[in-house]
Amino acid sequence: MLPSVPGLEDGTDSCLRAIVISHGHVDHWGLAPLANTNIPLAMGAATRRILHAAAPFVPNPFAPAETIDLADRKQITIGPFLITPYLVDHSAFDAYALLVEAGGRRLFYSGDIRAHGRKSALFERLLRDPPKGVDAMLMEGSSLGRLDEHAEFPTEEAIENLLVERFKPDGFVAIMASAQNIDRVVSIYRACKRTGRTLLLDLYAMEILRATDNSNLPAPGWPNLAVYVPEYQRRHIVKSQRFDLLEPYKAARIYREHIADIGSRAVMLFRPAMMRDIDEAGLWDNARAIWSQWSGYLEHEPGARLKADLATRNVEVENVHTSGHASIKDLKRLASAIKPKSLVPIHTFQGDRFSEFFCNVTRRNDGQWWMV
Repeated sequence: MLPSVPGLEDGTDSCLRAIVISHGHVDHWGLAPLANTNIPLAMGAATRRILHAAAPFVPNPFAPAETIDLADRKQITIGPFLITPYLVDHSAFDAYALLVEAGGRRLFYSGDIRAHGRKSALFERLLRDPPKGVDAMLMEGSSLGRLDEHAEFPTEEAIENLLVERFKPDGFVAIMASAQNIDRVVSIYRACKRTGRTLLLDLYAMEILRATDNSNLPAPGWPNLAVYVPEYQRRHIVKSQRFDLLEPYKAARIYREHIADIGSRAVMLFRPAMMRDIDEAGLWDNARAIWSQWSGYLEHEPGARLKADLATRNVEVENVHTSGHASIKDLKRLASAIKPKSLVPIHTFQGDRFSEFFCNVTRRNDGQWWMV
């Protein structure tokens, strides 16, 4: 499964100095556990902590012991390479674009990036103060094929306002969003506060929030927030003897019988494994379900199965979401600010369309070696 990069599997090629991971989404680190363990890893410190926090809850976890820390605009040296990380706005916390310099040449990697999240100021700062003299730019294009050239994605603030409207009527709300999409968790929490609702987060979500080490994010003791440990997590804790995971949340914990009492004014960050808990609490009558992730996930398993299971409970699924990736309009702004001599499409199903929107486009194939 690994790319044919010398030394990636056996660690014997001295030219391979490190693996640099821009952020914590699995499509960016998924093959890293298969690489030789002697190869150094570089990533943001918060990304490393989040991966460790997620490890007890997810299949095939990745929890690297030691990493080289990436920090906003703090240059690091790895072998002959100078690397400058740029903290960017993305649906993943602690995400970076990267400037890589070596041999008098400069390559800029956009990472996954957007301009409409809660950290949109980071995108504008990059436009105001971009790296100069970039020879090649690797730029993501996830929005190509999903969005019209002149259209814009809703801002995260707009998503919050939509959630406020959906939360106003009484009735239990199950909202399906990634616990690692910190911007979205904040939007959900703020919408709960504005509507007098209680947000129920499970241990996994709380551990992810705690791993960010950001005191401005929801935590035990905050109003309109309670911690619910679903049955499947309770069983897992007993089996693994990880009772330490419960300790930070004892004061904020709420149990199934209490959910039934507050259900009409509760919002739960929901996943399919919690279905039985809500069945037994009897909360599906007059309930609503909100899908707050990419709608494409509902077309395939397990999203399609979840949608069908909710339909048997007479609960329709509504979509309230915005992209974790930049619009074509904002990608054009980024390319115009960087002014690369060559722009190489990555992270897209529409690479052949880049030349419709951008200048100096050079298509490169997977597995193709080329000189910057």
